[in-house]
Amino acid sequence: MIEVTTQTGSTVTEWLINVQKKSRNIPALLERYGQVGVDALQTTTPWRTGKTAMSWSYNVKQEGSNYILEFNNSNVVDGVNIALILQTGHPTRDGAWIEGRDYINPALQPIFDDILNKAWGEIKAL
Repeated sequence: MIEVTTQTGSTVTEWLINVQKKSRNIPALLERYGQVGVDALQTTTPWRTGKTAMSWSYNVKQEGSNYILEFNNSNVVDGVNIALILQTGHPTRDGAWIEGRDYINPALQPIFDDILNKAWGEIKAL
């Protein structure tokens, strides 16, 4: 028989059970960071009328054993998501091109990094 233990002396099975228990905290963690992300996106979204900036929301959902934090922007005009074209760029009616501005990734990357660090911190503490 082979027995594997963790650095804390528990068996791998016990460790995995503890990881599973800790994973129950993930939805609350994502809810907290969801609002932080909305606040960051509202701050960094290009502001002319403020409508796009104020149209950010988030949703936490579970698909199988995976938790998903998604950010949405509801400012859609003639079927076009305004937040997306501000990010990626778009043509004008007269054929000119308006260059996009990467404002979403810089706003969310520090939040994603923090989520990852907190999650790993909890797993390492087991």
